[in-house]
Amino acid sequence: MISHIYGEIAHRGEGFVVIDVGGIGYQVNVTKPTMQELIGKEKVKLYTYLNVREDALNLYGFTSAGELEIFKLLISVTRIGPQIALNILSQIKIEELAFAIIHEDEKVLTRISGIGTKNAKRLILELKDKMKKKMEGYKGIPSSNVGYDAVSALVSLGFQQREAQQAVEAVSSSIKEHKVEAIIKAALLKLKEH
Repeated sequence: MISHIYGEIAHRGEGFVVIDVGGIGYQVNVTKPTMQELIGKEKVKLYTYLNVREDALNLYGFTSAGELEIFKLLISVTRIGPQIALNILSQIKIEELAFAIIHEDEKVLTRISGIGTKNAKRLILELKDKMKKKMEGYKGIPSSNVGYDAVSALVSLGFQQREAQQAVEAVSSSIKEHKVEAIIKAALLKLKEH
């Protein structure tokens, strides 16, 4: 098992990077957020998961060991393979995913492209308890439903999960009255700036 890889980025492609380690190029599949994190970096260390199939060996890489653990949790779910797991982690923050699973929020999960109602139910059923244990004491999970509700409202208005989350996080600290309506208004103004 290849547990991590450290080297120079030789090439970037759609959903993958090639990392040169001692003259050998390893193609590593990465999420969109990981790809963004790697911009401007020459040497990188990625925590990896090697998926072995009859016809291929695929390497999946993450900038943190925690993200790799969540990826492994996702692929442990029936009918969720590495590509679907990578797709999930490309579209939603780990904290939001955990919050949705723990609070059995199918709507948030089904908004992820490639995740239908059956897969959303499966994720909740198979991961709820594991996710609770994994996220105990994790600071990233919203402590109140206010921010979570604001993000859900923005997503229902047609914004992407990630951009809604970023807008809510950006305005939450500057709002005096911590009510859903106030956060949504401020976040909408923030989103209009872009």
